[in-house]
Amino acid sequence: MAGLVRGPVQGLRRASKRAETLPATTTDNIFTVNGGRVLVYAFVGQVTTANSATATNLKVTSVPATGTAADIAANLAIASLEAGTIYVVEGDATALIGVSAGFAPALNALPFILPAGTIRIETSATNTGASKWDVWYIPLDEGARIVEAA
Repeated sequence: MAGLVRGPVQGLRRASKRAETLPATTTDNIFTVNGGRVLVYAFVGQVTTANSATATNLKVTSVPATGTAADIAANLAIASLEAGTIYVVEGDATALIGVSAGFAPALNALPFILPAGTIRIETSATNTGASKWDVWYIPLDEGARIVEAA
């Protein structure tokens, strides 16, 4: 499996979600997966406005067009994270990783597959922070793509 993430990846694409304030004790769709399945190679977020000191957890969830929602990255305590902090989504349902503004691992634990549907973030409390998100992927089905959610 390690060979899948080394060197250039044929057909690798990127989708970005512009910076937005975190949702207040609710969910916010950040991406839509259209047209079929995709293989995700890297999925990261970045704090663009420092998070308030309010005790808040953040997680990332896949909500398929058909089937049951599943966490891609489980809760991370995000209170008081500084601007520039990087979020790393490993895609194995373990906790979202939050690392300092000075360094972040570039790749996920291993590539993972997402079905058509939405990708959302969810908070456990109201926090005044903001974040932006990027995902690098290849389509597995003809016409599959990831786009920024409205």
